[in-house]
Amino acid sequence: MFSNSITYTPDISGLSALGRGKIGLVFVHLMPSKLTTHWQSLGKNEQLELQGRKLHRYLRDCVLPFSPHYQKIFAEHGLTAHDIRSVSDLTKIPYTRKDDLLSAPDAPRKALDFLLKPDPAVLAKRPGVILRSLLQGRARERDRLDREWRPIFMTSTTGRSTEPVAFLYTQHDIKNLGIGSGRVADLGGRNPEDRMLNMFPFAPHLAFWYMYYAGIQNNIFALATGGGKVMGTEGNLRAIQKIRPTALAAMPTFIYHVLTQAVEEKLQLPGIRAILLGGEKVAEGTRRKLADLCAQVGSPGVQVVATYGFTEAKLAWSECPFTPGHKPPGYHLYPDMGIMEVIDPENGTVQPEGRGGEIVWTPLEARGTVVLRYRTGDFIENGITYEPCECCGRRMPRLMGKISRVSDFRSMRFQKVKGTVIDFNELEHVLDDVRGVGSWQIELRKANDDPLEIDEIVLHLSRTGDSTEAGLTTAISHLLQAHFEIRPNRIHFHAEEAMRELQKVGVLIKEQKLVDNRPAAQAAPYQPRSMPTDQKLQTTRP
Repeated sequence: MFSNSITYTPDISGLSALGRGKIGLVFVHLMPSKLTTHWQSLGKNEQLELQGRKLHRYLRDCVLPFSPHYQKIFAEHGLTAHDIRSVSDLTKIPYTRKDDLLSAPDAPRKALDFLLKPDPAVLAKRPGVILRSLLQGRARERDRLDREWRPIFMTSTTGRSTEPVAFLYTQHDIKNLGIGSGRVADLGGRNPEDRMLNMFPFAPHLAFWYMYYAGIQNNIFALATGGGKVMGTEGNLRAIQKIRPTALAAMPTFIYHVLTQAVEEKLQLPGIRAILLGGEKVAEGTRRKLADLCAQVGSPGVQVVATYGFTEAKLAWSECPFTPGHKPPGYHLYPDMGIMEVIDPENGTVQPEGRGGEIVWTPLEARGTVVLRYRTGDFIENGITYEPCECCGRRMPRLMGKISRVSDFRSMRFQKVKGTVIDFNELEHVLDDVRGVGSWQIELRKANDDPLEIDEIVLHLSRTGDSTEAGLTTAISHLLQAHFEIRPNRIHFHAEEAMRELQKVGVLIKEQKLVDNRPAAQAAPYQPRSMPTDQKLQTTRP
């Protein structure tokens, strides 16, 4: 697949002697930086200064010499690595969007332009390469370079709204997967005796492989079930009973159905201490439901921790454990591995600390496929903070508040002429927080199935506890009216087994909580008002 895009064998035959003074500088350069060794304890100013230095070196040594796309972009804007020496200098670099990676008739393999393609002649002249070759031998250094730069693995976007885009990894990137997932485990209070059940769906997607390498790289016993599509709900329950995991990693909707079935079957699953969630939004009501279900199967006091990640970063970040009912402490970022910006989605300006906006990502350690200033289309409610975490005391940047996606804004026409934009991100949080509601699904339809008629919202849900259909119907109708000035046209109550079928649990990689059955022409996602081409808001998200 990639034979025509990257073919090289590192050649370091042109070694020459180094001066003693330069050897000392090379040794300093090869030592881990303070940003890496103290990634969770630096103050804001020192952290930003070190990030700026590392960003400059990364562009100078990795991206600009070897990235066809960014060689072109920097040339078009008259930029070099010398122009980028601080985090604030990032604003000189144009944004990258999902559309920039999609295939086009004249560029069917466009994403490969973002692949770092090293030149052996350039690598051979670098002082660090020469020094390691002298000290360890050329063969060993050639193998190290091959492992650092050669793509050997890939994940891809899910392709729900556009074609899937592959992101390539080298051994260097896979090592970073282990480092990142190890930090997630450390934040959660890793124990050598822990056992993890990875219930994310088996696919070339980040969540599954992040948890896979969490076990492999961090020497933790882990079993990957492949989720519902591979072993089904029953198979996952048998695995929990057999290995008695201390941690479960899964998508919120799927783990909810697994634990609900365990309660229905009156199973006991003692020993679960933590649930690690990814791939979907996690409302406070979701945390409460999962903790309650765990208590019913013999595992009280479970910590429910959310993660945030995306394919383009090749990383994910988590909260630290916190007391249920308190405000979540935010997603703890790794300042040595990348830079997060929060920007105004309409004009592209960087937001000050604590103000919400669109998340933008720039890596500092990636090889393989690399994107700079990538506009995720994800919105963070309260922006970034550099204050110490109130729960764990660590000092690193944190993303604060709810994260939502622009593709979950839908244009709805409830009257004959006037349209209404509904934020289904917030609607999901509201429904998840309603006590007495189990699983649910929102169905968007046209009145009388007529494409020219007004839109309708049909809510499918299951009940929990002693809630009644009449009571929930009244409560939900009033709640949605108060929050969104809408009311569901119909509310249908189902047994939990029927909800599993509606949500296609174990059939799809991501269970369906929002189904748009309107004609395609009427169901287009909400488009923000127009803005300059370079600052257009990405309106699709894998």
